[in-house]
Order: sequence, then structure tokens, then C-alpha cells
Amino acid sequence: MTDLLRQEIATSAHTIVVKVGTRVLTTDQGVLNEEQITHLGRQLSQLAAAGRNVVLVSSGAVGAGMSQLGLTKRPTDLAKLQAVAAIGQAKLIELYDLALRDNGRHAAQVLLTAEDLDDRQRYLNIRNTLHSLLDFGAIPIINENDTVAVEELMLTFGDNDRLAARVTNLLRAPLLILLSDVDGLYNGSPELPDARLLSVVPKLDEEVLGFARDKKTGHSKGGMGSKLEAARMVTSAGENMIIASGRIPDVLPKLLDGEEIGTLFLAQGKAVAPRKRWIGYSVQPRGELIVDDGAVKALGDQGKSLLPIGVTKVNGSFDKGDVVRICSAGGQEIARGLTNYTSEEVSKILGQRSDQIEGILGVHPYDEIIHRDNMTVSRV
Repeated sequence: MTDLLRQEIATSAHTIVVKVGTRVLTTDQGVLNEEQITHLGRQLSQLAAAGRNVVLVSSGAVGAGMSQLGLTKRPTDLAKLQAVAAIGQAKLIELYDLALRDNGRHAAQVLLTAEDLDDRQRYLNIRNTLHSLLDFGAIPIINENDTVAVEELMLTFGDNDRLAARVTNLLRAPLLILLSDVDGLYNGSPELPDARLLSVVPKLDEEVLGFARDKKTGHSKGGMGSKLEAARMVTSAGENMIIASGRIPDVLPKLLDGEEIGTLFLAQGKAVAPRKRWIGYSVQPRGELIVDDGAVKALGDQGKSLLPIGVTKVNGSFDKGDVVRICSAGGQEIARGLTNYTSEEVSKILGQRSDQIEGILGVHPYDEIIHRDNMTVSRV
């Protein structure tokens, strides 16, 4: 069944980012399902032939490496896991290229770390390269650079859902499609007989976020938590996202025809400007500022800058020019922005009026800790 809202969103989506999960591309034993790659390549080519710019964020390197090496069990040692991913990445891109060449397209491998998107110049270079690849008619195949991505070094995206959301914001793509082994977001555990698949999510409120949490622990269940975080990043920047099963035959053309498949997450407000997307959704925060209720209202409702008087606590260590999170007393993220002061300096001037800064620090370069022009306010 087609849906008019979905048709409208699909029609306006000149650029589409598709993310495919490991479980869609692998068998129950965790090895690569080459037939799935062939089917996906055909669908991507079909969208490109219709005049769409298509970018794929693909998992599956470890599964491909296991297939190449004849492994039946996923390695747990980090170095071995990264080695398997490196071997698998070569096979994965080979299969994508074969599938796309059969349909008159080229695959273009792009491996990223979070650090690549943290740096403004590298961020812009990546965006320009992706646009050039699309101009050539190629389909970029993006994955995390698993051989160097180490969580302790803050080089990792955490998962490919978040990577796909960052790529969506990088390209200002109107639509992100997450192809998963689940049908979409349910209002309860999918195993329960009364659980209902949500067709549309107008807003990511606490009730919706609760559908992905375990009622006993409060933690996210499975991979749905990362998918909802991706939805927050995309919809708060003014774009739309769909979660759908990647095992449905021809799922991508069906979604672009407006068929009511999976869960659609609607954009919140107007699209965010490119630089503010980088601040709010690409750079990893280096610290956190806790602010009082007055500052929450000033930032969210009145469009103000963050002044020292509204800050109550500093978490983490950061330098001038780093991106930091701004959170309410309850821990809810309100905004992110480029700080004018180091964490040490903010600790000294928090709670004070701006005209007191020079008396405390000996200098007074800025009235604001974070200027509004260097801030992205959360919408959800």
C-alpha cells in the first residue's frame, strides 16, 4: 500500500543514504551472503538510473573476512578482529563492484574514522570527494576504517547507524534508509502478540525512546538504540529517516515508490545549515557543560548565546575551539557548540556575570562561553 506522505518525501529526496546492516548481508553463521550483495547492487543501480544520488554505508567486512579465512567464529581479540575486517573489506568492495558493474555502475570505496569528520578541512574534503564520485555516476561504498578505528583513541563512530547519520548530514541528504533484520520500530517487544509496528514517528519523545529500552535496566535493547540515535541526528537536522527490513525483495524501489514499509521518522523543522550540522552532528564532543533552567530556556526558546552565569558544572577536559555538549541539570542534551574558553577557565568563571571575567581570568576575550553562531540547538 502506498502512502502520500512517503511518496512526497521520496520524490523530493534527490540524495539518499542507504545503510545496510551486517545481519542483512550475512548468513546465520555470520559469513557473507554474496547473493544479498548482488540484489542490493541491482537496487542501488536502479535508484541511480532514476536520477538519484545514492550513497551506501555498508557493514559486513568482518563477515566477508570470516568467509575468506574459513572462520566459523568471530574473533574477540581486537588486532585479529581488525585484521579479519581488513581482509574482508577487500572482498566486500570487490563483490559490490561486480554487482554494480553488471548494471553499468562503479563502486567507490571510502573508509572513514570519526577523526576524519572532526577536522573541518577533512570534513569538507570528504564532502567534495563524495560529490565528485556522484558526478562520475559512481556509488560510494562507505565503511568505518576498522583497521585503525579504536574506541580508546576516539576514532570510532560507535556503529554504522551513527556513521550513516553523519554521512547524511555531511551531504545534506533528505533521506536516510536503514536496512536491518527488523521490520522497523515496534511499540513493544516484537515477540509479544500485541506489539504493533509504528508506521510513522512524528517526534522522538520519551515514549518513543522507551520502546527501545529494557524496562528493568533502562538500557537500549539490541541495535534499536543506535538506530533511534541516528534518527535523532538526522531528523533534528531537518531530514527524514526510514528503518525497514533489508530482507524484503526490492525493498529500496518499493520505499522510493512510497510503499508503507517499515517506520518513517519525520524531519523536525527546517534543514540545518552546513556548518551547524558539522558542529552538532559530526564532531565528537570533548566535554560537557551543565546549565541551569534559565539557560535552558534562553538557548532553546530565545535563541541566546551561552553566558558564564548560566553554567553550573563542567565535565571533562577541553580546549578553546573544541565542541562541547550543553546539558540540563537532568542530563538532557540541549545543544552543542564551539567553546570560547578551556574547561579550566570555564570552571573558574561559571556562575559569574560576563563583566567579572577579566577580574577572574585577567583577560576578557569573549562575553559568551559559546556564541549562538557557533551552536547547534537540539530539536528533540
